[in-house]
Amino acid sequence: MANTDKRKQSLYFPEDMLKEIQDEANRQDRSLSWIVQQAWRIARTEIIRFPSVNDVLGNSSDEADN
Repeated sequence: MANTDKRKQSLYFPEDMLKEIQDEANRQDRSLSWIVQQAWRIARTEIIRFPSVNDVLGNSSDEADN
C-alpha cells in the first residue's frame, strides 16, 4: 500500500454547509474527511478554471514596469 500523507488541517465551513456535509457523511456512513476529499476530487478540474487573484487584478509588477 502506498504511503499516505496524513497531516491534519483545520478547515472552516459555514454552519449550514457543515450540516449538509455531516448529513451526507451520515447517509453514506463515511467520515467528514472522506466526503470532503471526494468532493475535491470531483470539483478540482472545474475549480482550476477559476481565475486567480493575479488574473483578476492584473500583475502589479507588469504595471510598475510601464
